[in-house]
Amino acid sequence: MERRIRSELTEAAEDGAINLFSDNLRNLLLVSPLKGKMVLGFDPAFRTGAKLAVVDQTGKLITTQVIYPVAPASQAKIAQAKKDLADLIKKHAIEIIAIGNGTASRESEAFVAEVLKDFPETSYVIVNESGASVYSASELARHEFPDLTVENVRPFLLLVVFKTH
Repeated sequence: MERRIRSELTEAAEDGAINLFSDNLRNLLLVSPLKGKMVLGFDPAFRTGAKLAVVDQTGKLITTQVIYPVAPASQAKIAQAKKDLADLIKKHAIEIIAIGNGTASRESEAFVAEVLKDFPETSYVIVNESGASVYSASELARHEFPDLTVENVRPFLLLVVFKTH
């Protein structure tokens, strides 16, 4: 009796997990690429700051920057981060911000949403950064992007992956 109940519960849990995975995959596959748009990649972090990368309509890296948009940064650094992000949006006519879904992504999403209140023509999307950190520290990444460091390769790669899939 106990074994049967456990088996039924396990089967129900597996079915639920499969359905959730299926829904998440469907949503991921339905996201359209960002070809032909000015995009800002936003790689969130708490202590080390968020790494930003601007990519033009052709996928060419335009600029990178580090900002400190969330605690434990001081209020002064957070205010400066708002100004810096707004300046990048204005200067490069950013159409969409791609935020990595790793550490500090929720806090960064709230920060970006706050800044975008002044930019109704700009939107944001959360992107899956699986594999980006491993790749950014790899020998292959150093070979492909010799002028970029691990700190500024990662957000750029998030954009490239998102824009081309």
